[in-house]
Amino acid sequence: MKIALAQLNYHIGNFESNTAKIIEHIKIARTNGADLVVFAELCVCGYPSRDFLEFDEFIELCEASAQKIAKECYGIACIIGLPTPNHRTEGKDLNNSAYFIEEGKVKAVAHKALLPNYDIFDEYRYFEPGTEFSCIEFKGHRIALTICEDLWNTIEDPLYVTRPMDILIQQKPDVMINIAASPFTYNRDEDRIDILGDNAKRYELPLLYLNNVGAQTELIFDGGSLIFDNTGKLIDELPYFEESVAYYNLDDKGKVTFDHPSTIRSIRPSDIEQIHKGIILGIKDYFHKSGFKQAILGLSGGIDSAVVCALAAEALGAQNVMAVLLPSRFSSDHSIKDAEDLVKNLGCMSETIAIKDVTEAFENTLSPQFKGLPFNIAEENIQSRSRAVLLMAMCNKFGYILLNTSNKSEAAVGYGTLYGDMCGGISVIGDVYKTQVFELARYINREKEIIPLNSIIKPPSAELRPDQKDTDSLPEYDILDKILKMYIEGRHSSTSIIKAGYDENTVRRVIRLVNLAEHKRYQTPPILRVSPKAFGMGRRMPIVGKYLS
Repeated sequence: MKIALAQLNYHIGNFESNTAKIIEHIKIARTNGADLVVFAELCVCGYPSRDFLEFDEFIELCEASAQKIAKECYGIACIIGLPTPNHRTEGKDLNNSAYFIEEGKVKAVAHKALLPNYDIFDEYRYFEPGTEFSCIEFKGHRIALTICEDLWNTIEDPLYVTRPMDILIQQKPDVMINIAASPFTYNRDEDRIDILGDNAKRYELPLLYLNNVGAQTELIFDGGSLIFDNTGKLIDELPYFEESVAYYNLDDKGKVTFDHPSTIRSIRPSDIEQIHKGIILGIKDYFHKSGFKQAILGLSGGIDSAVVCALAAEALGAQNVMAVLLPSRFSSDHSIKDAEDLVKNLGCMSETIAIKDVTEAFENTLSPQFKGLPFNIAEENIQSRSRAVLLMAMCNKFGYILLNTSNKSEAAVGYGTLYGDMCGGISVIGDVYKTQVFELARYINREKEIIPLNSIIKPPSAELRPDQKDTDSLPEYDILDKILKMYIEGRHSSTSIIKAGYDENTVRRVIRLVNLAEHKRYQTPPILRVSPKAFGMGRRMPIVGKYLS
């Protein structure tokens, strides 16, 4: 049996495009002699469809699309993922399902049993777990078909009380196929290989794992579909962050072979390499799938806006990026030059709009109210909000989408101006700590200097008052980021972090800042998710909570 794995990029709710893409690849696979072509979890509607799943018409369109696909399945079978109605009175109204289609008809249906309900996942909000499992007979083979999380109930730390494969293995399958929509984080590829390899070894079956690729707002899917032999050895690995189709032969003894060169990487890509590729894909798909073409950002000469500008130019083309220099009376000459040098290196569009007159107009207007009071954060934030007003005006006039340039360290402790530098359509590096931003800048410069060296080596500063530095308000970033990572990703308490050797006053202050800034993060743009615990839909904290604040 020849099996094609089609690792494709789908668009949520775009039934016409998704269906056409699936049908196109069915035809290609049939031409190339495949007996079966496999597509990803919920490929028909896109993942995650979230509350679109509560619309009856949305579910009806899924089924109508599946029937269109079925009409193309003659001389070849396919596996597709879609939501289907749960016809039982009890439980949720839908199942997360896979159709096995052959000779124009749906011959078998598998329902996802293990529904993740943690971090960014909330599948039990919509779906009823499957409870009955049957292998699929095809071309003299018996296929154990499962969906994503169904293979993730590890022995060491089980999240669920059952494993579908424990039931399916009793029916003596000779191959496992798992269709998935597994989101990207920079440590996810190694976890997948370990967990899925363990399944192949445990059940002594080859495993073909097909993952989704592409970005859906803040969620990025990295592909990297995997093939294991019946000993749990990884024998092939599809590319990451791009569409790909590969063909595999399954013989009568359950051995998987293939003709193309194996793409297994002998050295796993670094975190920064993966973050770079993930963000590029996230920007591309946010713009393409939303119908936008051009981005705008405020370019300060600092490292954060420089990195975002370079990433946007790579993702969208420099001709589609507008970098706006917005110097104030506190902007240093070297910062302006650094920004101008970056624009020259990238070849992107640029404008310079001094904000001195704008901020003075605000300050003069408020002079009766501010009379006799010293310069403080109010005047600092007027500068940041003036920049946001100008950038948004250009968005409205020319159709740009504003890129937010705040990093994760700043977002964590609230070191940013609400309705100022925290605004935007999408947050590009909001899940990248400041220390990682420096690494990302060096990675971008790996072949030649794109980001000016001075932007990387100079002390970070918001330049909203004379001689300002970030360290006037915050601990050094190498200390701050370690504390933040232990608290945010590791969910360690202040006591635990202090015991790890960090200064007690610093730890308690940092954690307090994180919790007090929740109201700011609640109002910021969606953040491209690259870490195991990003701000946004995967981290749900009360705004007015007292704990640790």
